[in-house]
Amino acid sequence: MATTTPQPRPMSVASGAASDCVRVRGAREHNLKNVDVNIPRNALVVFTGVSGSGKSSLAFSTLYAEAQRRYLESVSPYARRLFHQMNVPLVDEIEGLPPAVALQQQRGSPTTRSSVGSVTTLSNLLRMLYSRAGDYPPGQPHLEAESFSTNTPEGACPRCHGLGRIHEVTEASMVPDPSLSIRERAVAAWPMAWGGQNLRDILITLGVDVDKPWRALPKKTRDWILFTEEQPVVPVYPGWDHQQIQRAIRRKVEPSYMGTFSSAQRHVTHSFATTQSAMMKKRAARYMLSSNCPLCEGKRLRRESLSVTFEGLDIAQMSRQPLKAFSEIFAPYAEGRAERLAALGQHHPEKVMVVERIAADLCKRLSVLLDLGLGYLTLERSTPTLSPGELQRLRLATQVVSNLFGVVYVLDEPSAGLHPVDTLALLRALDALKAVGNSLFVVEHDLDVVRHADWIVDVGPAAGELGGQILYSGPPDGLAKIAGSETARHLFAKAAAPARTPREPDDWLRLADVTRNNLRHVDCAFPLEVLTTVTGVSGSGKSSLVSQALVELVAEALGAPAVVEEDIDAEAALERDAPIATQGRIDGGLGSIKRLIQVDQRPIGRTPRSNLATYTGLFDHVRAIFAATPEAKQRRYDAGRFSFNVAKGRCPNCEGEGFVMVELLFLPSVYAPCPACHGARYNEKTLEIRYRDKTIADVLAMTVEAASAFFSDAPNVRRPLDVLRDVGLDYLRLGQPATELSGGEAQRVKLATELQRAGRGGALYVLDEPTTGLHPTDVERLLAQLNTLVEAGNTVIIVDHDMSVAAASDWLIDIGPGAGDEGGTIVAMGPPETAARVAESRTAPFLARALGR
Repeated sequence: MATTTPQPRPMSVASGAASDCVRVRGAREHNLKNVDVNIPRNALVVFTGVSGSGKSSLAFSTLYAEAQRRYLESVSPYARRLFHQMNVPLVDEIEGLPPAVALQQQRGSPTTRSSVGSVTTLSNLLRMLYSRAGDYPPGQPHLEAESFSTNTPEGACPRCHGLGRIHEVTEASMVPDPSLSIRERAVAAWPMAWGGQNLRDILITLGVDVDKPWRALPKKTRDWILFTEEQPVVPVYPGWDHQQIQRAIRRKVEPSYMGTFSSAQRHVTHSFATTQSAMMKKRAARYMLSSNCPLCEGKRLRRESLSVTFEGLDIAQMSRQPLKAFSEIFAPYAEGRAERLAALGQHHPEKVMVVERIAADLCKRLSVLLDLGLGYLTLERSTPTLSPGELQRLRLATQVVSNLFGVVYVLDEPSAGLHPVDTLALLRALDALKAVGNSLFVVEHDLDVVRHADWIVDVGPAAGELGGQILYSGPPDGLAKIAGSETARHLFAKAAAPARTPREPDDWLRLADVTRNNLRHVDCAFPLEVLTTVTGVSGSGKSSLVSQALVELVAEALGAPAVVEEDIDAEAALERDAPIATQGRIDGGLGSIKRLIQVDQRPIGRTPRSNLATYTGLFDHVRAIFAATPEAKQRRYDAGRFSFNVAKGRCPNCEGEGFVMVELLFLPSVYAPCPACHGARYNEKTLEIRYRDKTIADVLAMTVEAASAFFSDAPNVRRPLDVLRDVGLDYLRLGQPATELSGGEAQRVKLATELQRAGRGGALYVLDEPTTGLHPTDVERLLAQLNTLVEAGNTVIIVDHDMSVAAASDWLIDIGPGAGDEGGTIVAMGPPETAARVAESRTAPFLARALGR
């Protein structure tokens, strides 16, 4: 199954005609080296190059940023302040640049109120349909479309306010160990330190025995302490017992202070609702229980709204249908062949017109979503649960049916997370956008997308400071002549990789009767001490089997803590549905597994203070080196002095952030380099210490590549830097904030951190799409590192779509055959050569091509 490469149309851009192209002159953003390039309009242009070469700097930080800047300059200052302000790109001149729309890789909205239905606008159409043409109970008044929205007062369930879940505190949640006394902190929900002591002292004044086990206190007393709305103000005498306090009150002895009592429930709910501290909110959420709302049964709407049906389903039930089934419901209406239309037309001819029009619009939008392989999603699926690739495809589908033309769409790796068969559908969607007169500027590594391009801009030759040059700009065939291009080496490879003999497993990790999401009673065996790749179309059940079921069952068996998504705030976590439990068991093979290491794409930190150097631990060694310099010893500076998180070493103005917030009249606040340290993060005295003529701030500004050379004789620093280079991160700066890293980069930072301590065997490594954001050359480097782990006696299991990885594995498990309800079964299992011959597998044709068969 090969893609059809369109023939490049004759373009005068080759000779530099400005009327046909976007002309860029002197681009210097990030690592771009004064780049001049002409890029055709009304074409599919793919920006390629190794990871970190400068592709995104050209496509997003230069072209898209300039298009946005020009647009914002055209609107009023009042309207401009409502937009996110972008920096002016470092470029001399850009001509012929149309308005631009960016579709970037990003995580979904942190709130469950954002859903597939709201992103695609399908929910708007559905609400209108139920309002105008739904089946109402006899006597019920007509409802407007707003009454079918969970985000409006007219529609939201009054009990749960449209969340579908209620949050409450109970005695069990606030007092986890009733054998403890109040003095021993039985009421765990109360504040720590003085706040908790204050409440205990108040109870002593009130006559409560704080030394008696909680369960021995009268229920009336327990309920009052936990749930009362009363807030009595009483004298407090710290350290005195009740009798001493009573005597002091009678003698009118001055108390230490007057204390106000607050019940545990009041403390928890008030803290959760009002605190600005994420840590305090998270602590309060720990004592709140979330459950389905009993009034709406988790459907989030008022009873009147749920009483209206269409095809026998209320709007909540309709929103829970997979998009494929949703489409099948409305297709007969869109085509005018639904039996119900005839009956409807006899009494309500206007409703027939409403149903047909809305159904036609729904089906038009759904057809693009289904073609992009998203038929397994539901309208109610919340965006926090979507992968960046799924979210980008939803937004792409919306653009395909938007009928815009003359626009530049700038896309960031739209094939990320896509099986090759889904990539074909993606290319059809891109062709549809191009066909109506739009330009497509796509940053991409997938060779099928690159082959499909009308024009290629290859950036390189390497990453970071060694990149930033235009190696080639022209039709795809011409790239074959560029000797220094890594993209050309893979795109025009003359032969498949040499056949390799798969390693034989010593044992098998056997899972039995696994049920999770679309997996139903699945048995699966994973070979140990080899490299296994799990493949399948998007939504087939790969992650359900590996990243969820396998990880949870092994973690439980090893007694390891459950994986917690720390990047999700407490409020969003409470809004989510109850976690789905994995059913199944381990039937053998666990004995040889000593550790479970899950390397996923969650961020390595939530603030700019977390960075590459701190996460990998190499910064500890760097600080020790600076503390060991003669000047630092003379001043008695220890390693802590060189941390930007410690007051004695950091800049007092920005407190080690490196930047300050500047408030602008009529414009959004912006961040600017700190005027005191100029972004260095440290105070002047700390920056006076130099190692080989470099300050600690200079080191943080170095790339991994540069730092590796600088610390060549410091093994403790050189070792982690070499591993970071090996996984393709040589272009990142040591002090690059964690918030600036993509999911793929964060995952490789985690992998590099684990590779440093990979000397012992017996570990099970689970990786979810580690090739995301990687050029084929960087995929080769990643594979070399994974094979190093296997050779050391570890087991590596990868969920991935990259066929070069699948072909280089020892074992392959293909899940499918389709997505959602059409998937969830093991279609093929065995060495790649064997799996490539399974007719039922949608992966097999692409795997066979990668194997050169």
